[in-house]
Amino acid sequence: MNAIVYEKYGSPDVLKLKEIDKPMPKDNEVLIKVSAASLNAFDWHVMRADPFFIRLMGFGFLKPKKKILGADVAGWVESVGKNVIQFKPGDEVFGCGRGSFAEYICISENILALKPKNNTFNEAAAYPMAALTALQGLRDIGRIQKGQKVLIDGASGGVGTFAIQIAKSYETEVTAVCSTKKNEIAYSLGADHDIDYKKENFSNNCEKYDLIFVANGNRSIFEYKIALKPNGICVMAGGGGGIFQMFKDMLLGLWISKTTNVKITSFMANINQKDLLFTKELSENSKVKSVIDRIYPLNETTEAIRYLEEGHAKGKIILVIENNSKT
Repeated sequence: MNAIVYEKYGSPDVLKLKEIDKPMPKDNEVLIKVSAASLNAFDWHVMRADPFFIRLMGFGFLKPKKKILGADVAGWVESVGKNVIQFKPGDEVFGCGRGSFAEYICISENILALKPKNNTFNEAAAYPMAALTALQGLRDIGRIQKGQKVLIDGASGGVGTFAIQIAKSYETEVTAVCSTKKNEIAYSLGADHDIDYKKENFSNNCEKYDLIFVANGNRSIFEYKIALKPNGICVMAGGGGGIFQMFKDMLLGLWISKTTNVKITSFMANINQKDLLFTKELSENSKVKSVIDRIYPLNETTEAIRYLEEGHAKGKIILVIENNSKT
């Protein structure tokens, strides 16, 4: 099978399209014939081993242990391990597992779900990591409630576009922070207001928010604090400041949370079947949809990663496996 392989950490130039052996599912795994995969910031962080502690998280210290890049996937089941009970060959599925930039991938059945009936494979592939980050950040960490005023920083990216829709599904008033060029997307997804981060600092106006969700932002943690109402919560799921800024924000957030009447916290999404099924339900009830910016074939993954790293994507970037595609 063809796959995007990287033998060492580094820039997108380390990515190579290679023919490798087709995997075989373990007892609790499903072999998926991949139709589409989507890109996440997670992918280029792992590719570059940036931040450095990625090397200490099981990805390999000197070089990658798992040599196939990618996580989000949508496709159909080709075969199943002997202990798999939820899926059968021919099922259309989506989920998240390491090594999705390939024609086939084996994934544990407990991080898979049947594809939303109203989605193409391309649309379904956009969901797992981005939609679950938005869902868990707003619902579980941010404790979102009906009627709240919610600010979403980085609203036009992969996570942000899902965050707008999920926040609106809770009947909140949503302000999207993005550039003027992208505010049309935010309004089309249900945003009530927009702030152009290039022209205005939201912490300088009189508005205060019950919940701030940072999908991607470069404001200081104190600016987020200023913009919160008493007992407000800021959830930081991403940012552009690098590893030192990330650790600094974690420590300052903990200090602010303990010494003031607001809470600022960081988190990483937990990919699980229950929440995949929840996003599937949101999609089938027309509360959430994928926003796809660009689609690349597998052999142009290097170009797709370069575009992702520029930070200007409007929604998600999709890879299609041309020989397998059923978009």
